[in-house]
Amino acid sequence: MEDNTFDPDLIHAIFKLVWTRRALEREKNEGADAFGCEVGGGTSKKPKSTSSANGNALKLSCELLRIFITEAVQRAATIAEAEGVSKIEATHLERILPQLLLDF
Repeated sequence: MEDNTFDPDLIHAIFKLVWTRRALEREKNEGADAFGCEVGGGTSKKPKSTSSANGNALKLSCELLRIFITEAVQRAATIAEAEGVSKIEATHLERILPQLLLDF
């Protein structure tokens, strides 16, 4: 069943990209805030590691993405079938997306 899921290395690379961007944004925002504030004593934050993720967490993330996408396609197919269309289009996905996001 592992063949039907996402590559954990790909998901890890996506996570690392997001973590890195957020860390840069945080540093930029903290740098901007530092100009208007007094320097406080002894309150430094250690940066979070963005280089690794738990292997089990990656497997779980891959499975969650697989289930989410499968459910989205099934719901969109139901809408397309109700309209008498044999091909799923972007409008079908747009129609099911709000409820899908609420369900997940």
